[in-house]
Amino acid sequence: MRSVILAAGLFAAALGLSACDSSKSDTAAAPAAPKYVGRSQQMYQGQDMITKVDSGAIKVGKDGTLDMQASGSVPGPGYKNAGFLKRIYAGPPKDGIYEMDVVADAPSPAGAAAPTPIEVKGPWEKYPADRVKGVRFISKTNSVVAMLPAG
Repeated sequence: MRSVILAAGLFAAALGLSACDSSKSDTAAAPAAPKYVGRSQQMYQGQDMITKVDSGAIKVGKDGTLDMQASGSVPGPGYKNAGFLKRIYAGPPKDGIYEMDVVADAPSPAGAAAPTPIEVKGPWEKYPADRVKGVRFISKTNSVVAMLPAG
């Protein structure tokens, strides 16, 4: 009697599982996250990547540094000490586009969650002038490439 009940239960389970397979709905797969060449540096406590980068620009400064500028948005007001963290590479990027994380210090008490614009400026001292063709500014949700002007 026990073996009959076990066989009936096994049959019902197999029938139920086969029905589940046919009822799969076709859902679009999420796009794969972009692959970056470098890896992020260690951030200080309270420091976080900005939410979104809208634009970026680079140019060679008068003192021989690479002047970088990016604009984007953060989750709310109160972010300060915005800057760039150069990513770490095993070797120089083959395409000459170096990657920078755009970061800022988050405010201690969480304010109202409303996207707030942010401007980030900073120099890259002692950059490899013979290899840099551009800079990719990376945020939590996207990235923007700024190419070095010709000349």
